[in-house]
Amino acid sequence: MTRPEKCLLLDTPSLYFRAFYGVPESVTAPDGMPVNAVRGLIDMIATLLRDHSPTRLAACMDADWRPAFRVAAIPSYKAHRVATDDGAETVPDALAPQVPVIEQVLDALGIARVGVPGYEADDVIGTLAARATGAVDIVTGDRDLFQLVDDAKPCRALYTVRGIRNLQVVDEAFISQKYGIPGRAYADFATLRGDTSDGLPGVAGIGEKTAAALITRFGSLAAMLAALDAGATDGFTGGARNKLAAARDYLEVAPTVVWVARDAPLPELDLTRPAKPRDPERLIALSERYGLDSPLNRLLAVLG
Repeated sequence: MTRPEKCLLLDTPSLYFRAFYGVPESVTAPDGMPVNAVRGLIDMIATLLRDHSPTRLAACMDADWRPAFRVAAIPSYKAHRVATDDGAETVPDALAPQVPVIEQVLDALGIARVGVPGYEADDVIGTLAARATGAVDIVTGDRDLFQLVDDAKPCRALYTVRGIRNLQVVDEAFISQKYGIPGRAYADFATLRGDTSDGLPGVAGIGEKTAAALITRFGSLAAMLAALDAGATDGFTGGARNKLAAARDYLEVAPTVVWVARDAPLPELDLTRPAKPRDPERLIALSERYGLDSPLNRLLAVLG
């Protein structure tokens, strides 16, 4: 009997950062190079495949971690994470050389590694989720991707806040209970609230509770702005109307930054979960070079 299609989309940068901070830097290759993020990510993927049994799998990457179209809309977007020398993202010295190794390992395994110039991993995930014909699980430590949750598809987020072996399943009911908003209104809510970790200011004086109340009252950011522009006063409590009016320019451009793309120009892709490595000889060479025998054997056992 054919298994129902299920696509597992990995927010790979989120996962390898988590692996880097979760596995000691004392885990090294034979030449002493830290490989904690590499080994940690391989073990994460093995656990995810064992526990969730997807038929399709994609490791989504940041081809551009700070896209120009988002910076043009809100210049503060991720500005605090820009390295001072070349404008690249600030990455720990011990992690930076591990990222190419991660990419080589994924390619040798035959796990689809997907990125597209000018877009973040979030946008790749949003586009693949929109294209998917079956169930979708998104593995991430980034709440921004909660906006893709859709019970009708179904599309869920598997949130890593409690660890890869104790994932928080995020569906529409979770979002409603956690934030007090309609289950598919997370992006509008986040636009009002803001997110300091991404340099997104939000509306001054509008906290999480007020943002939730406004989105619940009006149903969407677009409906709220229409009421604001029409001069309506009903539903705008506690001085919120004046605060929103003062932030009208921000609210005009913020959705460009907050909303994950569903139409990134991805090529046609084969996301079939591999049953064996695409390039066994290359994988053996990488395993020997970086001391990856144990985690790769665990992953290959699950793939097989």
